[in-house]
Amino acid sequence: MKTNKMTFRSILPALVVFGLLSYGCTQKQLGSSDDAAAKVYVAPGEYDEFYGFFSGGYNGQLSVYGLPSGRHLYTIPVFSQSASSGYGYSEETKAMLNTSHGFVPWGDAHHPELSQTNGETDGRWVFINENNTPRIARIGLNDFKTQEIIEIPNSAGNHASSFVTPNTEYVSAATRFSVPMDDEDLQNMDVSIDSYKENFKGTISFIKVSDEGKMSIDFQIMMPGFDYDLSHAGKGPSNGWSFFTSYNSEEANTLLEINASKNDKDFIAAVNWEKAAQYAKEGKGRMIPGEHVRNYVDHSTGEVKSETLKEVRVLDPRELEGIVYFLPTPKSPHGVDVDPTGQYIAAGGKLSTVIPVHSFSKMQQAIENEDYEGEVMGIPVLKYDSILHGEVENPGLGPLHTEFDDKGYAYTTAFISSEIVKWDIEKTEVVDRIDVYYSPGHLMIPGGDSQNPDGKYLVALNKITKDRYLPTGPEMFHSAQLIDISGDKMKLLLDFPTEGEPHYAQAITREKVIENQTRFYKLEENNHPYAAKSEKQAKVVRDGNTVHVYMTAIRSHFFPDNIEGIKVGDEVYFHVTNLEQAWDVPHGFAIKGANNAELLIMPGETLTLKWEPKKPGVLPFYCTDFCSALHQEMQGYVRVSPEDSDVEITYGTGQ
Repeated sequence: MKTNKMTFRSILPALVVFGLLSYGCTQKQLGSSDDAAAKVYVAPGEYDEFYGFFSGGYNGQLSVYGLPSGRHLYTIPVFSQSASSGYGYSEETKAMLNTSHGFVPWGDAHHPELSQTNGETDGRWVFINENNTPRIARIGLNDFKTQEIIEIPNSAGNHASSFVTPNTEYVSAATRFSVPMDDEDLQNMDVSIDSYKENFKGTISFIKVSDEGKMSIDFQIMMPGFDYDLSHAGKGPSNGWSFFTSYNSEEANTLLEINASKNDKDFIAAVNWEKAAQYAKEGKGRMIPGEHVRNYVDHSTGEVKSETLKEVRVLDPRELEGIVYFLPTPKSPHGVDVDPTGQYIAAGGKLSTVIPVHSFSKMQQAIENEDYEGEVMGIPVLKYDSILHGEVENPGLGPLHTEFDDKGYAYTTAFISSEIVKWDIEKTEVVDRIDVYYSPGHLMIPGGDSQNPDGKYLVALNKITKDRYLPTGPEMFHSAQLIDISGDKMKLLLDFPTEGEPHYAQAITREKVIENQTRFYKLEENNHPYAAKSEKQAKVVRDGNTVHVYMTAIRSHFFPDNIEGIKVGDEVYFHVTNLEQAWDVPHGFAIKGANNAELLIMPGETLTLKWEPKKPGVLPFYCTDFCSALHQEMQGYVRVSPEDSDVEITYGTGQ
């Protein structure tokens, strides 16, 4: 006992010191947490610093988050129908989802890319690709609506897309899955899959963007039958070039996890798009069949229109010198990223133990010296040592994607070791690393792929959430983590869940977007063919078994709100015009028995819901968006009579 008491007394001072140290550590940790909370706190009524645009992956949409708060602000419908707004259901927007395969109401959206001017984000548009049915969409940042979608022909799996050139002259796209193509017309052929090496080819597409935003396929480049993964355009000295990663240089067609991982090096395709564009302008290459659909908003009427195009111009690197060179790159590269100076090209080899960094000036010198180690399908393969700036050692396990700050540093995701690694671009040396939770794919720094990054925040886009949020059964939203990169050491600030499976994201300062917002559509500029710009223009018109309802909505009633004379078997089109001319006063429209969706009509806008009544009765319709204190009273009735009835069309409000 005496010994025990003496032992306790002897360690008591140490316990006191330990307690004080522990208290101090706790206070320090709390202080750190308080500091993080302060950095992400956006006070009531205040705005976030950045708009963040996050791909929705398999939901086909584009989500908008405020940064640094991580607040979900909005979801922009793009490649998938959206019942909350009627996008893809309303008669005006259905055509946006037309393709050469017919109406496709779903998409797999991966890589948003902001428009640029002089290598900097400019706040005009954001583009995003669709992987499954190859397409690119353009969304206007004035109204956060999808304004155009163009299909990419001769492509299968539009993954390396949509990446813009420094003045948004082009948006590029490359096929993920090579498919059998005839050399003459590139049409998909019915051949044995094991004839892959003989018959399968890929394509890289350059879609021209006009000053008004109209997209058109200027040219495609025929490529070997690899899998093309990601891309970024050059800038500064490398402006005029774009870089595309590829894997499966083995040209395997089964068990790619084994058979496409054998070669020590795959390739980055360096494409001289300026030279290729000049060839196309001169009429070089050949026009081949390439049916594709372009859908676009007619801004005068608000309706989406479609056009089907039949041909595209294809350039063959075996015939046209100097448009493509291969840069050997270890191993199964995923991301390819160009630093703000435009001098260095970093690749993320999924199976590589280093991050290879190529030098653009060395690449140019190697081309001039014809320092080649061979060729593939007429494309010269440059010598690895001749183009290498350096290799970043110990970059984490499974390096994938890199973005850049404004201080000469790069940041790369390590998928397997679940970390972000910071490295010095010039020295190719790791200077910091931070754990993330868990398995990051892409990362995003606002402006991080431009010539002028905002080196303040980094967002890790993690594929696995695990224990970060309250569990929601087998499926959980993915995790984004906001990291402070303003100092020497990275600091984790915030977790927030994200919709769908975000792949890539981009962000832009609020000042570049907020001043150009459309707050309502001017009624006098509404040229929709079925618009009723006042209640005096509202009416119901029968044409055979088709009925057009010219309806208005204003706080807090529809006109008309009582309609009779509709019959079973009619096709009824409710053309609803929102007469409001004030910001943030949409009206909704829904009717019992509709088997498509509601409408959400913005001020000054006209949208149309098609409805086919199946049986007699009196059915209500109502406003679905809470618009005023008398929102509940904003409703009406449609009387549906038997098909052979003689009830005449009548309508009104009883006044």
